Amino acid sequence: MNFPDTLFSPPLLWAATGLMLLLLSWAAWRVPWRTLPHGAVSAWSAACVLLAMMWLVKAGLQPGLSFHLLGAVIFTLLMGPALALLALALVLLLQVVAGQLDWLAVGLNFCVTLLPAVAVTTLALRLAQRYLPAHLFVYVFVNAFLAGGLSLIVAAASGMALLWLLGVYDGPYLLDNALPFYFLLSWSEAFTSGLVLSIMVVYRPQWVSSFDDARYLAR
Repeated sequence: MNFPDTLFSPPLLWAATGLMLLLLSWAAWRVPWRTLPHGAVSAWSAACVLLAMMWLVKAGLQPGLSFHLLGAVIFTLLMGPALALLALALVLLLQVVAGQLDWLAVGLNFCVTLLPAVAVTTLALRLAQRYLPAHLFVYVFVNAFLAGGLSLIVAAASGMALLWLLGVYDGPYLLDNALPFYFLLSWSEAFTSGLVLSIMVVYRPQWVSSFDDARYLAR
């Protein structure tokens, strides 16, 4: 996470940027802009600023190996995958403005870490809705807590795989020095996601686009 552009070749960086722009164009087309609830939009905008500030609190071993919460599960469950991709891209741009990220590396960070996290969250939600009981505990524990931890592990594994395949770091170094920290951080991601979604579905369920009272509370 937080890959600097000095570690990668310009063709790879530009290719990732192009892919990001294509995905964001698709996401912008998928978002039902006219039907978005105004109160939720204001809260989601505040969440983008808050997450950008949280990303400033991070630690790192080497360039390209930094540790901070992602928040991708919270954004995906609150906004839906399409709007979550747009919001997370905005958070990356705020990191550029704050001088914490190279602008040419925005696309690579988006495609390698944030996109897999949103995909894992969306897949977990779809599988839970299809195969698990429609219960509030299932939503919070599976879709928020477990998916939160898993999304960070998948994002970290994707980033480490890229660093290993390109020869930036050796595989044993990544497994011994980076993976244990990401595993520990995944518990923080899981706890934070579960806590935030639990509060939201109790006090502001109308802001959680993936939560339906009729589905989870009818019985």
